[in-house]
Amino acid sequence: MSGAPRAVLATRNAHKVGEIAALLAGPLPSLELLALDAEGLPAVPDVVESGTTFAANSLLKARAACAATGLPALADDSGLCVDVLGGAPGVFSARWSGRHGDDAANLSLLLAQLADVPDEERGASFVCAAALVLPGGHEEVRSGRLAGSLARAPRGAGGFGYDPAVVPEGEHRTLGEMSAAEKNAISHRARAFAALAGSLPRLLG
Repeated sequence: MSGAPRAVLATRNAHKVGEIAALLAGPLPSLELLALDAEGLPAVPDVVESGTTFAANSLLKARAACAATGLPALADDSGLCVDVLGGAPGVFSARWSGRHGDDAANLSLLLAQLADVPDEERGASFVCAAALVLPGGHEEVRSGRLAGSLARAPRGAGGFGYDPAVVPEGEHRTLGEMSAAEKNAISHRARAFAALAGSLPRLLG
């Protein structure tokens, strides 16, 4: 579409691009959102997520994508923050067990660590930071949170990561027992990008 705004999302996951594009369709219906490996884009190096906060990691990824492509770049970083662990696993959520991306091991270790914690003290929140970086140097970060509690054992085959053990506030089901549409409607990522979307028409339109 001629003249339509373009941006790159700092991911190679086409499903995630579609999810974020749908979230942004309201404020920017003409936005063309591209994955890092979209045809015609320069190669974007992998980024070491060395930040100690979700905001820092999302900015690292968005800055790298913007610098490599010359396009406005969006990125996000997220994880699970458990109250009795002082906010851990937090930015270490994907590698809590020591092996990056081993969802089953991460969840198993976390639930084992909380085995003796009573139900009323099992509060936890998914947190997401969404970042926008423009070629001119402008940067914005917005956050979203989904509060809930941790079940004692995984339930449901949906979602990924810690989803089967997280029960959102006001729900009796875990995120793993919800449909993708139900989860996406309330997710921390949806809330973060919804907060960021208010700036996009002015900055990208």
